[in-house]
Amino acid sequence: MRTNQLEAFSDGVMAIIITIMVLELKVPHGATLAALQPLLPVLSSYVLSFVYIGIYWNNHHHLFHAATRVSGGMLWANLHLLFWLSLFPFVTGWMGENHYDTLPTALYGTVLLMAAIAYWILEWLIVHCEGAQSLLARAVGGDFKGKLSIALYAIAIALAFVQAWLAQMLYLAVALLWLVPDRRIERLLRETN
Repeated sequence: MRTNQLEAFSDGVMAIIITIMVLELKVPHGATLAALQPLLPVLSSYVLSFVYIGIYWNNHHHLFHAATRVSGGMLWANLHLLFWLSLFPFVTGWMGENHYDTLPTALYGTVLLMAAIAYWILEWLIVHCEGAQSLLARAVGGDFKGKLSIALYAIAIALAFVQAWLAQMLYLAVALLWLVPDRRIERLLRETN
């Protein structure tokens, strides 16, 4: 299988995830700004999740532009990642509808953590398949940002049971950390072309 087939499948799944999330948004009953007030937790959780899906889509795109082939292990690792991403609409809605309460906030973090681990596994398998001297291996190096993200998610999950807003701030901080796509891969792709 060529990488573009896997990319197209993943793009479709991520587009469906975003569509499901937006369809979960309810229209306010009223035409004033005050009518939006009760929906702010739902809207803000949607925006955060939309950004996260965008980050995964962006970095997934870069990952597979650096890969030259797809193995069976990579297919399963990609499905593993898509499974965790497919849970975003559920945890996003639950957290927003319950005004960022403890358990929904912790479960949201658990899905973020598992998606990050799944992405790391996928990245590791691609590097393993492509070789230690591959473009991707050179680009990601020790993947400090990925490992830091996993650690911050684990801390945030624990913090959700102390102060949910602290967990939410960490989720936002990690999103901001990844908002700019991984330039290392982009730069090496330009250098090789």
